[in-house]
Amino acid sequence: MKQFKFHIERLKASGLRPTRQRLALSKLLFDRKETFHFTIEILKKIVKKDSKEKISTATLYNTVHAFKNRGYLKEISLKGNKTFFDTNTKNHHHFCDEDMSQLIDIKDNNISVHNLPKTPKGKKIKSIEVLVKIANNN
Repeated sequence: MKQFKFHIERLKASGLRPTRQRLALSKLLFDRKETFHFTIEILKKIVKKDSKEKISTATLYNTVHAFKNRGYLKEISLKGNKTFFDTNTKNHHHFCDEDMSQLIDIKDNNISVHNLPKTPKGKKIKSIEVLVKIANNN
């Protein structure tokens, strides 16, 4: 019951009515032990395979973007039109496997960045996140 209330509150805080479809989507995204990286296309496949609810593409887009706008999901845009979402919203680093089209968290917090450029006048660095692109050795 506590988890159910969590999902209802998260949906309401995101400006969404807690419908059966949105509750199912919230559970799918946030009832995981591990961080979940996904694109809308990946999420559509998972919903089709695993969810008992029929969830429209519009509901997927609207719910994911409402969660992102509220700060419950992080958006990571890559070259082209590939956009990933991440359930871990804290600052952290990723490998981007271009062969598999997936993001993988970098567990090592010992990454250091040196010689950063000066920020524009009146601005300060808010955060730094490293994206390391990887591919097969072929």
